Amino acid sequence: MGRRDRQPVLFLLLLTLVQAPTLASVSLDGQAVQGGLLTGQAPPDSEVTFDGKSLMVSGDGHFLVAFGRDEAEARKLVVTLPGGERWQRELRPREREFDIQRIDGLPDEQVTPPQEVLERIRNDASLARRARERSDKRTEWIDGFNWPLIGRITGVYGSQRILNGNPRAPHWGIDIAAPTGTPVKAPAGGIVTLTHDMYFSGLTIFLDHGHGLISSFLHLSEISVEEGQRIEQGELIGKVGATGRATGPHLDWRISLGDTRIDPALLLDWDANPHADAP
Repeated sequence: MGRRDRQPVLFLLLLTLVQAPTLASVSLDGQAVQGGLLTGQAPPDSEVTFDGKSLMVSGDGHFLVAFGRDEAEARKLVVTLPGGERWQRELRPREREFDIQRIDGLPDEQVTPPQEVLERIRNDASLARRARERSDKRTEWIDGFNWPLIGRITGVYGSQRILNGNPRAPHWGIDIAAPTGTPVKAPAGGIVTLTHDMYFSGLTIFLDHGHGLISSFLHLSEISVEEGQRIEQGELIGKVGATGRATGPHLDWRISLGDTRIDPALLLDWDANPHADAP
């Protein structure tokens, strides 16, 4: 084979080497903290595992990693590139202090729901569980999250009450106070997977952002969307209220990735809400 014959082969070889995915092309952004969410990107067709469990990877290589409120142990993130090379990191979530409030001497009816509503509560939980089962490779979370409304923060993620000695479930969202009827807008795009009037949370919306990342909006006075509807970031979805078990008008906004509850406060630009102090 002559010199001219070798040139196309050498060019193709060099092009392949330049385009081959490398370990340096794996990136991870966010906070490794209790209640935190990390966004990652790897070369397309990579495989990603978190403590041995396969994670969903989008067509362009994006994936999500989340830490629960009480997680404290290190966990291993492994990215296997298409060529077989492995990138791995040990991630230990930074621990946080959460507010614990003890209230004793309450009447039983304020602590335990009456027997006649238990079936409704079980049905509500079943609906929420099914809505969280949806998971596809949409990445409508990729451009970040905006405030669904501007207002004073009256409740934070991870806080917990102990009523008459019985620990209640931690508070899983961020409470934003506002007058009844204040518009609530989608913090990111998504598909509405649930609209329902629930015993505890009142008029409630679930909005799926892709990869199993779901926002829920509680205690609304009005719902402006329908199940199955595609919603853009900033679009009206409902209005603030005090439905369900609420002491006043506010929005309780929660986010989960699968079964892991995430702190929405960690995803926001706090300078965009002049009524809120950064956590």
